[in-house]
Amino acid sequence: METLPLEGVVVADFSRVLAGPYATMLLADLGATVIKVERAGSGDDTRSWGPPWTETGSAYFESVNRNKRSIALDLTDEQDRKAARELVARADVLVENFKSGALAKHGLDYASARELNPGLIYTSISGFGSKEGADLPGYDFVVQALGGLMSITGEPGRQPMKVGVAVVDVLTGKDAAMGVLTALRHRDRTGRGQHIEVNLLSSLLGSLANQTSSLLTTGISPQRMGNRHPSIAPYETLRCEDAFLAVAVGNDAQFRALCEALGLLAMADDERFSSNAQRVANREELVRQLENVLGARTAADWQQRLTAAGIACGQVNDLSGAVHLAESLGLDPIVDPGGGSAVQVRNPIGFSGHDSAEVVAPPQLGEHTKEVLGWLEDSEQPLPPISSRRSST
Repeated sequence: METLPLEGVVVADFSRVLAGPYATMLLADLGATVIKVERAGSGDDTRSWGPPWTETGSAYFESVNRNKRSIALDLTDEQDRKAARELVARADVLVENFKSGALAKHGLDYASARELNPGLIYTSISGFGSKEGADLPGYDFVVQALGGLMSITGEPGRQPMKVGVAVVDVLTGKDAAMGVLTALRHRDRTGRGQHIEVNLLSSLLGSLANQTSSLLTTGISPQRMGNRHPSIAPYETLRCEDAFLAVAVGNDAQFRALCEALGLLAMADDERFSSNAQRVANREELVRQLENVLGARTAADWQQRLTAAGIACGQVNDLSGAVHLAESLGLDPIVDPGGGSAVQVRNPIGFSGHDSAEVVAPPQLGEHTKEVLGWLEDSEQPLPPISSRRSST
């Protein structure tokens, strides 16, 4: 059996809440040894974020902390601070999302860490960067507002809306993980570590892609369009007899296929609809004619018919429906870490030639303190393999 790609890489995880823990969980899923450093007594904030609760704790916390070890430290205590610095000296990667300057008083800022470990990849996650925005608190909801995402989400004429998950935290976590992987490759070639900085606002702006490009091209900020696409039509939800159907038509050939399936072949040759630009310009009339036909059958019926005709479409699932769909497609979306934790969504990255690692339940607070401290005290002692069985601290 081949090892996972990051086996042997040690990650000192000083992060909490979502963006940082999500990044380190991705690294852990890929084989890294992730040691999560938590506040003694209380731990990661999300340990208290519920409902919902599992048999072992907060479902929120457990969603981003599998495959990790937990060590509980009080960084104001000299001995615990010494252990934290030893961990930094032994690690390949450090991930933190403390307020700017907060780790310096403990000798754990980048300059101090680099002296301890010149090859360390030190990864800082913040809300608004380390310059003028260093003191601003970085909450996903606020960044969605300040970063423009809410201005393009929701229905025209109604209040701006956030996305239904902390998507900016997730995107930033993915950026952080990608930065770590790139820096590891750079270190393989040069032997040098470096300081990686990612922030929620920059990750959001980068992810807005064509919407940001539209602003930079025209000087005009895009507006809320509900489920419609600003540059493609039809690319939106259309009303059927009983529900809405999401229909995505990306080119003229697909539009002709849609017209044939709906018995509206004349529309494909109508000058108002014969090109995508014309369809966007005449969207209201386009939708009116399409919905006149779609309204005669159920969304499920149309989904079956249009899919058979090669049209990308689908009913609006709830999350349960989405999971069932993935299961029906053989994607195996769910993993069970056991130990009383809730089942979880599988890491979406698959590798040929690599078996998936055993999924280990998220740790209890300080679950691995004893074994990690023993490893730090004895440089010759290997860190025991992480186990799904609960151990006392």
